[in-house]
Amino acid sequence: MFLIKSFPSVKQLSHLTSLRVRLTVGIAAMSILGLSGVVTGICWQMQSILVVTHKNNTRYIAGRFPSDVEIYSDMVSLEEGTQRAIDNLSNPQTLLWVKGPQGEILAQSEALKMGMRGKNLVSLTDIPPQPELQRINNRYWLLCATKLVVKGVHLGEFYIAQDITKDQTMFLSIMSSLLLVGLIVTILMTAAIAWYIQNALQPLKRMSQTTKDISPETLGKVQIELENAPSEVKELAQTLQTTLTDLSHAWEDQRQLVSNVSHELRTPLTVVSGYLQSTLRRGNNLTDIQREALETASSEAERTIQLLQDLLDLARAENGRMYFHLETVVLNELLTEIEGMVDQYPTPVKISLPDQLVKIKGDKNRLKQVFLNLVDNAVKYSHSSEPILLKLSQEKQQANIQVCDRGVGIPLTHQTRIFERFYRVDEARSRNIGGTGLGLSIVKTLVEGMEGTIKVISQPNQGTTFTILFPVS
Repeated sequence: MFLIKSFPSVKQLSHLTSLRVRLTVGIAAMSILGLSGVVTGICWQMQSILVVTHKNNTRYIAGRFPSDVEIYSDMVSLEEGTQRAIDNLSNPQTLLWVKGPQGEILAQSEALKMGMRGKNLVSLTDIPPQPELQRINNRYWLLCATKLVVKGVHLGEFYIAQDITKDQTMFLSIMSSLLLVGLIVTILMTAAIAWYIQNALQPLKRMSQTTKDISPETLGKVQIELENAPSEVKELAQTLQTTLTDLSHAWEDQRQLVSNVSHELRTPLTVVSGYLQSTLRRGNNLTDIQREALETASSEAERTIQLLQDLLDLARAENGRMYFHLETVVLNELLTEIEGMVDQYPTPVKISLPDQLVKIKGDKNRLKQVFLNLVDNAVKYSHSSEPILLKLSQEKQQANIQVCDRGVGIPLTHQTRIFERFYRVDEARSRNIGGTGLGLSIVKTLVEGMEGTIKVISQPNQGTTFTILFPVS
């Protein structure tokens, strides 16, 4: 049997390290320490007052007792005088006794004689000379032992036991109540602190929500407005707003530059490509080296023209100037047509179609461009012996088109970026394979322009599956 240990997720850890949690824990900890110090100080002071009062009473008895014995012994015998002094100073809470030099009991309180209270007290031998609190038989006693000297004669040891159980129990009860009140106050204080900090951080949370879904297309539309926010947060929001505005202008300038450069370069490159192809067709007297050089130049010119066309398509899409000729498209027929168009590929392409016709609203030419781009991408990154599968199905009100290969696959860390412009998973391999690096970006733009969605599932060395979903017509 295997035990699987679960670890906290990244999201849970991020919550634990958030500013709100840190502030709440920090302030609550300081408050708890302060409150604990106050409660501890109060308890210690009360204990000191309680014990000191009884200790002073014990010292008073210890200091008075020899003189009382001396007074009584002038009228009666020393032993009887000692007993009378004990009877005079004894009360239900104060027990006294005297032991002779040999440890024999010379006199003791009536309660001790009758065994009503203070059992085992007289048998104690280790009693300090200064009043000390001890717990005996579940009761709290303040014990003290002093030498008894009367008229210069050492009679033995004088013992005092003061029962302060009632006062000590009351003190412990008060201390428990204080601790309970302190705990309740701490909980309420922590809740109040958490609520206050959460409200104080609301402006930052609103800023986070406002900027969470910012994209290059929405940079110029974002407005960060905070009311009742601290001046520092407002200053941060203003700085962020200025930064977003500057980024929006820079992004717009960049898009305009790409569009203009692509448009201006496409025409002369088309002319150059035409002349190169014409020279190749008519150049019967070209040497092999000359023909190879012209073929390379023509191929690079065609590749550059295609790159410029892709950039123009993306620029039109971003500017809202890419138009789609929407019509009812039967995907079964379109994919069959695609299969015939890719016969020249070295890797075989197989299609899987359902029995019923699957129809969507879309631009037929743009759809061809999407599927041909995906198939071309699959062929480039697949082994020639493994066929490419083009599968069509209908799930509820959605048309599902999958392009599957068994090629090199895409690592998980790269899957979120493959639809970015010019992004390459493996630059060295991509240079050998060719392509502009804009194919998947154009595919995503075209699919979303026709109200569809595209996603990818891939594992290294096991293949990649692109899934496109369109609403059924």
